[in-house]
Amino acid sequence: MKFVYTVLICLLLNMASAQWDNPADKYKDAYKKYLNATCPLKEDNIKHFVYFARDRESIHNHPFLEVERFTGAQIMYSWQQLEIEKDVYDFSMIKEDYEYLKSKGKKLFIQMQDATFSPEYIAVPAYLQTGEYDGGIEKQITDEGKHEGWVAKRWNPEVRKRFAVFLKALGKEFDGKIEGINLQESAIGMSHSKDSSYTPKLYAESLKKNMLALKKAFPKSTTMHYANFMPGEWLPWEDEGYLRSIYKYGEEIGVGLGAPDLMPQRRAQLNHALKLMHENEYSVPLGIAVQDGNYVGKTGADKDYNEYTDKGKTKRKNVVPLLQAFAKDFLKLDYMFWVCQEPYFTEDVIPCFEGE
Repeated sequence: MKFVYTVLICLLLNMASAQWDNPADKYKDAYKKYLNATCPLKEDNIKHFVYFARDRESIHNHPFLEVERFTGAQIMYSWQQLEIEKDVYDFSMIKEDYEYLKSKGKKLFIQMQDATFSPEYIAVPAYLQTGEYDGGIEKQITDEGKHEGWVAKRWNPEVRKRFAVFLKALGKEFDGKIEGINLQESAIGMSHSKDSSYTPKLYAESLKKNMLALKKAFPKSTTMHYANFMPGEWLPWEDEGYLRSIYKYGEEIGVGLGAPDLMPQRRAQLNHALKLMHENEYSVPLGIAVQDGNYVGKTGADKDYNEYTDKGKTKRKNVVPLLQAFAKDFLKLDYMFWVCQEPYFTEDVIPCFEGE
């Protein structure tokens, strides 16, 4: 009799296992619907920008200028570059880029940098890196304990006040002129053990205050926050409501939501930003960035990938049609930002936008 019970229990467990759908894999096959997408890309209502990161000089005489479907360029400027001393601003580089793009019939989308992924580069003004602002910055540390960059103390009220003042000055110069401006990604390598003034909940509320400051500074141009992951939770299993609250708040105050790394086959992205975009209705604009490595299904954070040594595989599938179709249909995006990573941009992206 014990043997019979054991067999029955095993059978029931196997049946339960077979019927159980892992919530983390809810959208794992969503991309397959778009595998047959081809070039040239189908018409859409997405505003397509080319992302140059800090390499602003490369916009000059760049081939994208001749492609009608590209609305303009997204360029990253650091807080440190623009506020050279407290309340002393130098916006000349933005003005130069704005005027040049305007002369070519293109628009400028600013990415505002206050965090870096290089230990050698700090994006925050020097005056903030003092005791008055509790140092102003903090190291970003990977899960393996490696120092990978710096981030402004977004959770510090005094740092936030200065950021709001800076944004107000920037908006006074460029609101209504530029296409838009976005804050950097929400994901940071931070924990309470590294900085006792930091908590995940405080961080989430602080991001919302930065979003409101951005909206007040730029009531006309598109505003957006890259909200990809939040410290202190990991969806779908550890859901503290942090990321969801950022998306809800953006909708409430009129700040768009976006994220770096369009990875339609990767569980992490599918369970965070991509899921929140897909499952909800928004009146604010949504955007996604195709970042370094995404053209071959990688990100700069992958240990087996280096964007600086990637010269492009000679035999590769062009994923640009898949990415655009997924963004258009599954995510219903308003903006896409295509990184100018070579040789992929010249060999894969431009032919799809021009028509072969």
